[in-house]
Amino acid sequence: MPEPRDRASRKADLIAALTAAAADVWVATASSEGVPHLVPLSLAWIDDRAVIALDVASLTARNLAASGTARLGVGPTRDVALLDVALERSVPVDDDPAIGAAYAAQADWDPRGVDGYVYLVLRPTRIQAWRESNELTGRVLMRDGSWLV
Repeated sequence: MPEPRDRASRKADLIAALTAAAADVWVATASSEGVPHLVPLSLAWIDDRAVIALDVASLTARNLAASGTARLGVGPTRDVALLDVALERSVPVDDDPAIGAAYAAQADWDPRGVDGYVYLVLRPTRIQAWRESNELTGRVLMRDGSWLV
């Protein structure tokens, strides 16, 4: 088992994962009745926000619009980050050229021009990151939207 990283190293590793080309994220939402829903999506990290693109009519988009919250999972089991996020805004894919260009530059596809698609801009409120059990202590990197490192 590798030695545990300090929080600054974990944050640097997390930012590298969030800004990697063709980054993927698991997005967990729930219906108003509490029915869980989990899907993999492409991710872009833009101005300290997680941005996903999807059909506004999808279950994930509807759940996020209703609850305003989701949990994102990034990375493999032995180097995972969990981000609790709040929906900051929903933007039709052709309405914000800056988000569209940044998303297309990082994600492995460009949704601009796809009818009914939106970017959901998600503000992190809590972030945890760890590799092995020896990193469980100190795994919280962000609390109440503020970095702890």
